[in-house]
Amino acid sequence: MNLKRKHILFLILVFALKNTCFAKEKFDFNIWRGVKSMRGERAIMRVTIPDNPNGTAVIICPGGSYHHLGVYNEGATTAKWFNSQNVTTFELWYRIANDNYHYPAQMQDFQRAIELVRENATQYKIDPSKVGAIGFSAGGHLVTWAGAFATRSNELLKLGIKTNVSLRPDFVIPVYPVVSMQDEIGHEWSRESLIGKKASEAQKELFSMDKQIPPDMPPTYIVACVDDPVVIYENSVRLFQALREKGILCEFHTYDWGGHGFGMQNNNFMKVFHWNEPLKEWLISLGFLP
Repeated sequence: MNLKRKHILFLILVFALKNTCFAKEKFDFNIWRGVKSMRGERAIMRVTIPDNPNGTAVIICPGGSYHHLGVYNEGATTAKWFNSQNVTTFELWYRIANDNYHYPAQMQDFQRAIELVRENATQYKIDPSKVGAIGFSAGGHLVTWAGAFATRSNELLKLGIKTNVSLRPDFVIPVYPVVSMQDEIGHEWSRESLIGKKASEAQKELFSMDKQIPPDMPPTYIVACVDDPVVIYENSVRLFQALREKGILCEFHTYDWGGHGFGMQNNNFMKVFHWNEPLKEWLISLGFLP
Protein backbone atom coordinates (compact mmCIF):
# COMPACT_ATOMS: atom_id res chain seq x y z
CA MET A 1 0.00 0.00 0.00
CA ASN A 2 1.54 3.33 -1.03
CA LEU A 3 1.87 6.28 1.33
CA LYS A 4 -0.85 8.32 -0.36
CA ARG A 5 -3.40 5.52 0.03
CA LYS A 6 -2.39 5.01 3.68
CA HIS A 7 -2.86 8.73 4.30
CA ILE A 8 -6.35 8.69 2.77
CA LEU A 9 -7.38 5.67 4.85
CA PHE A 10 -6.01 7.35 7.98
CA LEU A 11 -8.09 10.47 7.32
CA ILE A 12 -11.21 8.36 6.78
CA LEU A 13 -10.58 6.58 10.08
CA VAL A 14 -10.06 9.87 11.94
CA PHE A 15 -13.30 11.27 10.47
CA ALA A 16 -15.22 8.16 11.47
CA LEU A 17 -13.87 8.22 15.02
CA LYS A 18 -14.60 11.94 15.35
CA ASN A 19 -18.22 11.37 14.48
CA THR A 20 -18.89 8.16 16.40
CA CYS A 21 -16.70 7.88 19.45
CA PHE A 22 -18.79 10.16 21.65
CA ALA A 23 -22.20 8.73 20.81
CA LYS A 24 -22.80 5.09 21.56
CA GLU A 25 -26.57 5.30 21.54
CA LYS A 26 -29.03 7.99 20.45
CA PHE A 27 -32.83 7.96 20.34
CA ASP A 28 -35.84 10.28 20.63
CA PHE A 29 -39.15 9.75 22.38
CA ASN A 30 -42.29 11.59 23.44
CA ILE A 31 -42.12 12.11 27.21
CA TRP A 32 -45.93 12.12 27.50
CA ARG A 33 -46.47 8.81 25.73
CA GLY A 34 -48.65 6.54 27.85
CA VAL A 35 -49.81 9.24 30.28
CA LYS A 36 -53.61 9.21 30.20
CA SER A 37 -54.05 12.76 31.46
CA MET A 38 -51.74 14.01 28.69
CA ARG A 39 -53.14 12.04 25.78
CA GLY A 40 -52.41 13.92 22.55
CA GLU A 41 -49.62 16.01 24.11
CA ARG A 42 -46.14 15.89 22.66
CA ALA A 43 -42.75 16.97 23.98
CA ILE A 44 -39.68 15.25 22.61
CA MET A 45 -36.51 14.30 24.45
CA ARG A 46 -33.39 13.24 22.57
CA VAL A 47 -31.15 10.93 24.57
CA THR A 48 -27.47 10.49 23.73
CA ILE A 49 -25.39 8.02 25.72
CA PRO A 50 -21.62 8.32 25.13
CA ASP A 51 -19.32 5.34 24.75
CA ASN A 52 -17.92 5.67 28.26
CA PRO A 53 -20.58 7.40 30.38
CA ASN A 54 -19.22 8.83 33.64
CA GLY A 55 -22.57 8.78 35.42
CA THR A 56 -23.43 12.46 35.05
CA ALA A 57 -26.49 13.54 33.07
CA VAL A 58 -27.56 16.95 31.80
CA ILE A 59 -30.96 18.05 30.54
CA ILE A 60 -30.52 20.66 27.79
CA CYS A 61 -33.17 23.37 27.32
CA PRO A 62 -32.69 25.50 24.19
CA GLY A 63 -33.88 29.09 24.16
CA GLY A 64 -36.30 30.88 21.85
CA SER A 65 -38.33 33.29 24.01
CA TYR A 66 -40.64 30.43 25.05
CA HIS A 67 -41.96 30.87 21.50
CA HIS A 68 -39.64 28.62 19.46
CA LEU A 69 -36.51 26.55 20.10
CA GLY A 70 -32.86 26.96 19.09
CA VAL A 71 -32.55 23.20 18.58
CA TYR A 72 -29.19 23.21 16.76
CA ASN A 73 -27.05 26.04 18.13
CA GLU A 74 -28.17 25.57 21.75
CA GLY A 75 -29.27 21.94 21.70
CA ALA A 76 -27.25 19.70 19.40
CA THR A 77 -23.94 21.52 19.81
CA THR A 78 -24.31 21.51 23.60
CA ALA A 79 -25.06 17.80 23.60
CA LYS A 80 -21.98 17.15 21.46
CA TRP A 81 -19.69 18.94 23.90
CA PHE A 82 -21.13 17.23 26.98
CA ASN A 83 -20.91 13.86 25.21
CA SER A 84 -17.23 14.56 24.59
CA GLN A 85 -16.91 14.83 28.39
CA ASN A 86 -18.66 11.43 28.71
CA VAL A 87 -21.85 13.04 30.04
CA THR A 88 -25.18 11.53 28.98
CA THR A 89 -27.38 14.23 27.44
CA PHE A 90 -31.11 14.78 27.22
CA GLU A 91 -32.14 17.49 24.76
CA LEU A 92 -35.62 18.61 25.79
CA TRP A 93 -37.82 20.07 23.09
CA TYR A 94 -40.41 21.44 25.47
CA ARG A 95 -43.75 22.85 24.37
CA ILE A 96 -43.78 26.45 23.16
CA ALA A 97 -46.09 29.41 22.55
CA ASN A 98 -45.78 29.05 18.78
CA ASP A 99 -47.85 25.89 19.25
CA ASN A 100 -50.18 27.67 21.70
CA TYR A 101 -48.55 26.37 24.88
CA HIS A 102 -47.95 28.63 27.86
CA TYR A 103 -47.46 28.21 31.63
CA PRO A 104 -47.48 25.57 33.10
CA ALA A 105 -46.66 23.44 30.03
CA GLN A 106 -42.93 24.20 30.10
CA MET A 107 -42.52 23.25 33.75
CA GLN A 108 -44.64 20.15 33.26
CA ASP A 109 -42.26 19.13 30.49
CA PHE A 110 -39.13 19.75 32.53
CA GLN A 111 -40.38 17.93 35.61
CA ARG A 112 -41.54 15.00 33.50
CA ALA A 113 -38.10 14.91 31.85
CA ILE A 114 -36.14 14.83 35.10
CA GLU A 115 -38.56 12.24 36.52
CA LEU A 116 -37.96 9.93 33.57
CA VAL A 117 -34.19 10.48 33.64
CA ARG A 118 -33.95 9.49 37.30
CA GLU A 119 -36.46 6.64 37.15
CA ASN A 120 -34.54 5.10 34.24
CA ALA A 121 -31.06 5.82 35.56
CA THR A 122 -29.87 2.25 35.05
CA GLN A 123 -30.98 2.17 31.41
CA TYR A 124 -29.28 5.53 30.77
CA LYS A 125 -26.13 4.49 32.67
CA ILE A 126 -26.24 7.49 34.97
CA ASP A 127 -26.08 8.27 38.67
CA PRO A 128 -29.50 9.66 39.70
CA SER A 129 -27.72 12.01 42.14
CA LYS A 130 -25.81 13.63 39.25
CA VAL A 131 -28.55 15.07 37.05
CA GLY A 132 -28.10 18.73 36.11
CA ALA A 133 -29.63 21.15 33.65
CA ILE A 134 -28.32 23.76 31.23
CA GLY A 135 -30.56 26.30 29.52
CA PHE A 136 -30.09 29.20 27.14
CA SER A 137 -32.04 32.49 27.18
CA ALA A 138 -35.66 31.47 27.94
CA GLY A 139 -34.28 27.97 28.51
CA GLY A 140 -32.03 29.58 31.11
CA HIS A 141 -35.13 30.90 32.82
CA LEU A 142 -36.69 27.44 32.66
CA VAL A 143 -33.78 25.61 34.31
CA THR A 144 -33.46 28.31 36.99
CA TRP A 145 -37.19 28.10 37.61
CA ALA A 146 -36.90 24.30 37.79
CA GLY A 147 -34.23 24.59 40.46
CA ALA A 148 -36.08 27.25 42.44
CA PHE A 149 -39.51 25.57 42.40
CA ALA A 150 -38.49 21.89 42.56
CA THR A 151 -39.76 21.45 46.13
CA ARG A 152 -42.36 24.18 45.92
CA SER A 153 -44.56 23.17 43.01
CA ASN A 154 -45.05 19.59 41.78
CA GLU A 155 -46.75 19.94 38.41
CA LEU A 156 -46.74 16.18 37.88
CA LEU A 157 -49.03 15.49 40.84
CA LYS A 158 -51.59 17.81 39.28
CA LEU A 159 -51.50 15.49 36.25
CA GLY A 160 -51.99 12.37 38.35
CA ILE A 161 -48.34 11.30 38.11
CA LYS A 162 -46.75 10.11 41.34
CA THR A 163 -43.01 9.58 41.66
CA ASN A 164 -40.54 8.96 44.45
CA VAL A 165 -37.61 10.62 42.69
CA SER A 166 -36.51 14.20 43.27
CA LEU A 167 -37.51 16.80 40.68
CA ARG A 168 -34.63 19.07 41.73
CA PRO A 169 -31.66 19.35 39.34
CA ASP A 170 -28.30 18.74 41.04
CA PHE A 171 -26.79 21.74 39.25
CA VAL A 172 -28.14 24.53 37.05
CA ILE A 173 -26.37 26.38 34.22
CA PRO A 174 -28.32 29.42 32.92
CA VAL A 175 -26.60 30.93 29.85
CA TYR A 176 -27.54 34.53 28.88
CA PRO A 177 -30.74 33.80 30.80
CA VAL A 178 -34.07 35.53 30.91
CA VAL A 179 -34.46 36.15 34.65
CA SER A 180 -36.84 39.02 35.35
CA MET A 181 -40.42 39.41 34.17
CA GLN A 182 -40.59 43.01 35.39
CA ASP A 183 -41.24 45.82 32.90
CA GLU A 184 -37.94 47.49 33.76
CA ILE A 185 -35.53 44.84 32.44
CA GLY A 186 -37.68 41.85 31.53
CA HIS A 187 -37.64 40.25 28.09
CA GLU A 188 -41.11 41.11 26.86
CA TRP A 189 -41.46 38.38 24.23
CA SER A 190 -40.52 35.65 26.72
CA ARG A 191 -42.93 37.03 29.30
CA GLU A 192 -45.81 37.19 26.84
CA SER A 193 -45.09 33.68 25.58
CA LEU A 194 -45.01 32.28 29.10
CA ILE A 195 -47.69 34.16 31.06
CA GLY A 196 -49.49 36.33 28.51
CA LYS A 197 -49.70 39.98 27.50
CA LYS A 198 -51.84 40.95 30.49
CA ALA A 199 -49.75 39.41 33.27
CA SER A 200 -50.51 40.83 36.71
CA GLU A 201 -47.86 42.35 38.93
CA ALA A 202 -48.12 39.29 41.16
CA GLN A 203 -47.43 37.01 38.18
CA LYS A 204 -44.46 39.12 37.11
CA GLU A 205 -43.07 38.83 40.64
CA LEU A 206 -43.69 35.09 40.83
CA PHE A 207 -41.85 34.37 37.58
CA SER A 208 -38.94 36.77 38.19
CA MET A 209 -36.32 34.28 39.28
CA ASP A 210 -34.21 36.85 41.14
CA LYS A 211 -37.21 37.20 43.49
CA GLN A 212 -37.74 33.47 43.99
CA ILE A 213 -34.43 31.90 45.05
CA PRO A 214 -34.98 29.35 47.88
CA PRO A 215 -32.43 28.19 50.46
CA ASP A 216 -32.14 24.82 48.70
CA MET A 217 -31.39 26.22 45.24
CA PRO A 218 -28.95 23.93 43.38
CA PRO A 219 -25.39 25.12 42.64
CA THR A 220 -25.67 27.60 39.78
CA TYR A 221 -23.25 28.68 37.04
CA ILE A 222 -24.28 31.82 35.09
CA VAL A 223 -22.84 32.96 31.74
CA ALA A 224 -23.68 36.33 30.16
CA CYS A 225 -22.21 39.07 27.98
CA VAL A 226 -22.31 42.78 28.79
CA ASP A 227 -23.23 43.63 25.19
CA ASP A 228 -26.22 41.26 25.01
CA PRO A 229 -28.69 43.04 22.67
CA VAL A 230 -31.61 40.68 23.39
CA VAL A 231 -31.77 39.98 27.13
CA ILE A 232 -30.52 42.88 29.23
CA TYR A 233 -27.31 41.94 31.05
CA GLU A 234 -28.78 43.17 34.34
CA ASN A 235 -30.92 40.01 34.38
CA SER A 236 -27.86 37.90 35.12
CA VAL A 237 -26.46 40.44 37.58
CA ARG A 238 -29.65 40.34 39.64
CA LEU A 239 -29.77 36.56 39.58
CA PHE A 240 -26.19 36.34 40.81
CA GLN A 241 -26.87 38.86 43.59
CA ALA A 242 -29.97 36.94 44.68
CA LEU A 243 -28.04 33.66 44.77
CA ARG A 244 -25.24 35.17 46.85
CA GLU A 245 -27.70 36.76 49.28
CA LYS A 246 -29.18 33.31 49.92
CA GLY A 247 -25.75 31.73 50.33
CA ILE A 248 -26.11 29.50 47.27
CA LEU A 249 -22.97 28.03 45.71
CA CYS A 250 -22.69 29.98 42.48
CA GLU A 251 -20.38 31.46 39.87
CA PHE A 252 -20.98 34.25 37.37
CA HIS A 253 -18.81 34.29 34.26
CA THR A 254 -19.23 37.56 32.43
CA TYR A 255 -17.73 38.63 29.11
CA ASP A 256 -17.43 42.09 27.56
CA TRP A 257 -18.68 40.95 24.16
CA GLY A 258 -20.38 37.96 22.61
CA GLY A 259 -23.96 39.12 22.38
CA HIS A 260 -26.72 36.55 22.55
CA GLY A 261 -27.38 33.12 21.06
CA PHE A 262 -23.81 31.85 20.75
CA GLY A 263 -24.69 28.54 22.38
CA MET A 264 -21.84 26.05 22.11
CA GLN A 265 -21.15 26.60 18.44
CA ASN A 266 -17.58 26.92 17.20
CA ASN A 267 -18.06 30.64 16.57
CA ASN A 268 -15.87 33.70 17.16
CA PHE A 269 -16.97 34.00 20.78
CA MET A 270 -16.08 30.39 21.52
CA LYS A 271 -12.75 30.65 19.67
CA VAL A 272 -11.71 33.67 21.75
CA PHE A 273 -13.10 32.85 25.20
CA HIS A 274 -13.58 29.04 25.20
CA TRP A 275 -16.35 29.62 27.73
CA ASN A 276 -16.93 25.89 28.21
CA GLU A 277 -13.46 25.39 29.71
CA PRO A 278 -14.11 27.24 33.01
CA LEU A 279 -17.51 25.50 33.05
CA LYS A 280 -15.68 22.18 32.84
CA GLU A 281 -13.45 23.15 35.77
CA TRP A 282 -16.52 24.09 37.82
CA LEU A 283 -18.16 20.73 37.10
CA ILE A 284 -14.94 18.97 38.07
CA SER A 285 -14.77 20.93 41.34
CA LEU A 286 -18.28 19.75 42.24
CA GLY A 287 -17.57 16.12 41.36
CA PHE A 288 -19.75 15.96 38.24
CA LEU A 289 -16.74 15.42 35.98
CA PRO A 290 -13.68 13.34 36.87
